[in-house]
Amino acid sequence: MNKEVLQRYESAKKAYKKIGVDTDEAIKKLSNIKISLHCWQGDDVKGFLSNEDLSGGIQSTGNYPYRARNVQELRQDIEKVLSLLPGKFKVNLHSTYLDTNETVTLDKIEPRHYESWVKWAKKVGVGLDFNPTCFSHPLAAEGFTLSSPNDEIRNFWIEHCKRARKIGEYFGKELGEPAVTNIWIPDGMKDIPYNRTYYRERLKDALDQIFEEKINPKYNIDALESKLFGIGLESYTVGSNEFHLGYAAKNNIALTLDSGHFHPTEYISDKISAVLLFVPHLLLHVSRPVRWDSDHVVILDDELNEIAHSLVRTNLIEKTSIGLDFFDGSINRIAAWVIGTRSTLKALLKAYLEPTEYLKKIELDGNYTDRLAIIEELKAFPFGDVFDYYCELNGVPTGLDALKEIHSYEKNVLAKRG
Repeated sequence: MNKEVLQRYESAKKAYKKIGVDTDEAIKKLSNIKISLHCWQGDDVKGFLSNEDLSGGIQSTGNYPYRARNVQELRQDIEKVLSLLPGKFKVNLHSTYLDTNETVTLDKIEPRHYESWVKWAKKVGVGLDFNPTCFSHPLAAEGFTLSSPNDEIRNFWIEHCKRARKIGEYFGKELGEPAVTNIWIPDGMKDIPYNRTYYRERLKDALDQIFEEKINPKYNIDALESKLFGIGLESYTVGSNEFHLGYAAKNNIALTLDSGHFHPTEYISDKISAVLLFVPHLLLHVSRPVRWDSDHVVILDDELNEIAHSLVRTNLIEKTSIGLDFFDGSINRIAAWVIGTRSTLKALLKAYLEPTEYLKKIELDGNYTDRLAIIEELKAFPFGDVFDYYCELNGVPTGLDALKEIHSYEKNVLAKRG
C-alpha cells in the first residue's frame, strides 16, 4: 500500500466519521457493483459482421488511430482497460461482435457464434450482456426494423431479436449471472408521418412475438430502450419513451434509460425513482449528450452525480443494471473507456459517502436548512482520497498514473497496429 495514499485515506476516513459515514462500508458497497463496459468504444461501433457504415441515427466521430480491427485486438484492449479499473465488471456485446469463420446473417445467429466470448469472459472474470443490432444493415436502410410495413423485413428483425434473447440466456447459464439483453431500434421518419399509430401497432405486435417465449430472469433480463430521435429520423420515433415505458410496465420487462435519449433539459436522474415504481428492473445507459445524443465520454458532471444519488439514497441500485454507452473516436479509446468508467465509479462512491439516514430524517422533519448545508459541504469532502485508496486495494494505478499506463500501451501495442 502506498504510504501517501494510505495517509490521505486515514485523514479522509476521520473527516467522514465526524458526520457519521463509514468509508470502509462505502467501499464495500461500491465493490459489489458491476458496471457493464460497452465493447463498441474500442472500434467505433464497427463490429465484425460486415463493412456497413453506421446508420440508424448513430454516428461515431473522430479519426484517432489504432481502433481495434478484430476480436483479438478488441479483447486485448478491454483487458488493458480492466487492468486500470478497480472493482468487478461485465462486458456488453452487440450481436455484430460475433466470433466465427462462418458467413452468418443476423437472423441466424446462435450461441455457438459467441462461444469464444464466453471462454474469454471466464478467463478474465467478467459477465456478459447482449444487444441485438438493429441498425447499420441493408434491411434497416429505410428507417424501419420491427415496425416495418414490409413483412419480410419485419420478420427478419423479429427473428434476430428472438435469437439475441437466447444468446443472452446462454451467457447467463454459462457465467452464473444474468445477462441483460437490451433491444433498441432506430425506427422512425425524417418528416412528419400521417399515421403514427400504424407503426406503433406493428412494433407492439413484434415485441409480443419476441417475448412470447419466457426465459428465466436468473439467466436473461429483457430490457427495452427508447430514443428521442436519430439523425435522418428527426420527426418521428416509433419506440418513444412513452411507448417503451408503457410496454415494459404492462409486460413486466425492464426499461432502459439512456442519459442521451431525451430532450436537452430532461434528465434521467429524476426518472429513475418514478419508473422503478412500475417496472421490475432498470437498465441505465450512462452517456454524455452535448446538444444531441452525441455519446461523449462520461465525466463527473452534475447529472452523473444526480444519477448516482437517485440510485443510492433509496437503494434503487438493487433493481438497476448500469452500463456505459459512449463511443468517442477523437481521443485514445483506452483512455475514453477508463475516464468514463472511473467517473461513474467516483459518482457512486460519492453517493455512498453521505450520511443517508440522517439526511432522510432531517428532510422529513422539515429541517431543510441543515439538509442544504450538509449536502453543500459534502461537495468539498475528500472523496478522491477514498477513491485512490479503493484503487490501491484493487492493485490498479491511482490518479494520473493510469494515464501513464495508457500512453505506454499506445506506444508499445496500439502504434504497432499500423
